Formats: sequence, C-alpha cells, structure tokens
Amino acid sequence: MRSPALPPPRGTVSWLLQLGYTTARLFSQNGLANHAAATAFYFLLSATPLLLLLSYAMQWLGRVAENSVPATILMAALYEQLHLDTLTAYGFIPQRAQLAAGGVGLLTLVLSSRGLVNAVQGAFNVIFPDRSKRNLVLSWVLPFVILPVLFLLMGVGALAQVTLVFLAQNDFIGTGNATVLQAINALFGFAMLWALLFAAYWRLPRRHPPARDAAGFALLAAASLALLFVLFGAFFKLENYHNLYGALGGVVFVLIGGYFAFLLLYLWAQALYAYGKADVTALEKLFLASHGEGASKLEGYVFGDTHRLLEKYGQTHPPGHVLIAEGAEDRTAYFLYAGRAVVTKRTDAGPRRLGELAEGQLFGEMAYLLNEPRTASVVADTEITVLALPPAILEELMRHSAPLSRRIIDTLCQRLERMNLANTG
Repeated sequence: MRSPALPPPRGTVSWLLQLGYTTARLFSQNGLANHAAATAFYFLLSATPLLLLLSYAMQWLGRVAENSVPATILMAALYEQLHLDTLTAYGFIPQRAQLAAGGVGLLTLVLSSRGLVNAVQGAFNVIFPDRSKRNLVLSWVLPFVILPVLFLLMGVGALAQVTLVFLAQNDFIGTGNATVLQAINALFGFAMLWALLFAAYWRLPRRHPPARDAAGFALLAAASLALLFVLFGAFFKLENYHNLYGALGGVVFVLIGGYFAFLLLYLWAQALYAYGKADVTALEKLFLASHGEGASKLEGYVFGDTHRLLEKYGQTHPPGHVLIAEGAEDRTAYFLYAGRAVVTKRTDAGPRRLGELAEGQLFGEMAYLLNEPRTASVVADTEITVLALPPAILEELMRHSAPLSRRIIDTLCQRLERMNLANTG
C-alpha cells in the first residue's frame, strides 16, 4: 500500500525551500564550482607577487627599524602575528628580494589582477544573464585598479589588527583597551568585507539588483566567509599540507582556501538572483504543472504551496463578471486558477461565443505580445479565481522559461487560427 504524499510546506518555510532549491539547481547548471576553481587559480597568481613585495617591504622595514622603536615594534608584530618566519621556512616568502624583483612582482600583480577580475565578471555574467554590453573603457581599466586597491585595504586592516594584538600581548596599552580596540578593528574589517561584497553583488550584474537585496545577501556572504575563515584555521593546517605535498603544500593550501571562499561568493550571488526570480520560478512551475510538464516529485513538494502567489496576484470574481473587455487597451495576462470562463466576440448579430477557458489555462497574453487592443471578451461563467500578471512579469516568465515560452506561442497560434476561422465562418 502506497503511503500518502507529504503535504507541501507553507508560508516562510515554503518560500525558503523554493529559494534554496532554485539556488542549488541554478548553481549546478551554471557550473559555478568550475568558475570558483578558475577564480582561485587567478587569486593564487595575484597572491604570489604580493608575497614577493612583502619580502621587499620587510627588508625595507628592517633597515628602518635599526633607528626607530615604532618600526621595531611593528616589525616584531608582523613576524609574530603573520608567522612570517614559518612562511619563509616553507618557501612562501623569499629571504632576499631586490628592488627589480619587487618591480616584477608589482607588474605581475597588476596583470594577474585583470585575469582575476575577468574571472569574477565571467562568473557573474553566468549567474546574472543579460545581453547588454559593458562599457569597454571600464572593462579594461577597472581590473588594473580594483585588485591592488583591494589588497591594500585588506593589508591596512590586517596590519592594524596584528599591531593591536602584539601591543596587548606585551602590555603596551593595557589589556582592556587593547581588547576594545581589537573588537572595533574586527568590526571594521568585517564592514570592509561586507562593503566589497555589496559593491560586487550590486554593480557587477549588468542589470543591477535592488540595493537593499544586494546589501542583505552581501551581509550573509560576509558572515559565511568569516565562519569559513574560522573553520579553515581550525581544521586545515599549513604544516599538514607541507608534510604531504612538500614544496607544493603551500600552493595547495592557498588554492583550497580560495576555492571554498569563491564557492561561497558565487553561491550567495546565485541566491541573490534566485531571490529576484522567486515569483517567476514559482509561476513557471505552476503553469507547467497545469499542463503535466516537467514536475518531478521533489518539485511538486517544493512548489506545491500556491498561497503566496494567490495572496500577491490572485483575484476572485463572481459569475458574469467581465474580466477582459473587447477593445480595451490593458495588457494584463491571466492564469485561470479555479472556475470556468467563456470567450465571446461582438458581431452584428450580437455576442458570439468562441469557446471556454478551463482551470490551468493562461489567457490575455495576445494584447501584450501583439501590442494591440483586446480582440475578444472573457466573462466568468462560474465564480473564478485568477492570477493577474502584469506585462513585466509575463516578459520575465518568457525570458526565464523556454518551455513556457513555447507553450505560450503554441497557444497563441491555435487561438489566432480559431479566430480566423470564426471571422470567415
């Protein structure tokens, strides 16, 4: 005996399930795991010259520290908090770097930054599909500017943090004051990370999402990345990778960390896109399910709750109500959720009945697609419940769903054929 199907979840739980399911499906379809791997590779190329430049900077700081107490404290803080001795021992940082090498590192950093920014832009073009073109000048200039500025800001934040930790550990400013300053600095670092993610989520898509939505998902992404850094530091140890892979251990360590970080970056970006398409996706599943198309058991469970759509787009009308008047200029399309309606057309002999509309049918789209007045009237035969879809939603539906577009075009062709037969009959 088959067990009864589970009732679909409702309310906020239903919406979260739909958002999560759509995000996971699009994330897999878009191959974002591969984009994350490519971006991590370019990040490694960008980080390598930074370490070379860091080596040169430490040599310069060492010369300054010979005659400066603050420089000595700063250098000691950097070595202790950033574990520069360990990084040098593992080969991350060369022991000596000449000025020419620093110049080469800077040139490599600028060039590799273009590859990294282009990789991120390519992923966002997949996540937020749009056919419009970017400004050519900005697309070439920004990559050479963004990454150096980004690493500079990150370096300033890290420098302030390690200096405060060092001063607190050595009781230069008092433990209580240092703790407060460290907390403030940590919040500043988190705010800087959020601001960078917000800028990416809001400005990188060619069709910019609402700033409020981008800010919310940037906050979730920043919190996820902060948690990732904590977990990564707790469970992944550089020494283990060095022992396992030898000289390549550091490279593998950086690649894995970057891969997981960019996975989260793209996952929340995909969730932002799915959030903006929540209604469109639910409407698509409802329309296709009414025709018995493409609904798996899982999708039937996730998208089975229609209360949110009915609350937002639903209308109920009594028998005899004229939903669409022939000759009217409005462009709203309708989906007949419950009840029955009839289609009529004016003739010299009076209204002529052209047919019936049953539950699950989409109608009224001809006025929008052909940009013409209504060619017929639709009257409620019984009490009806419809979903009223404004032109913008219908356009999004057709752009979002190829199966639904084919269904609409097929229905439109059949309807035009019937109307031609009625006019010649």
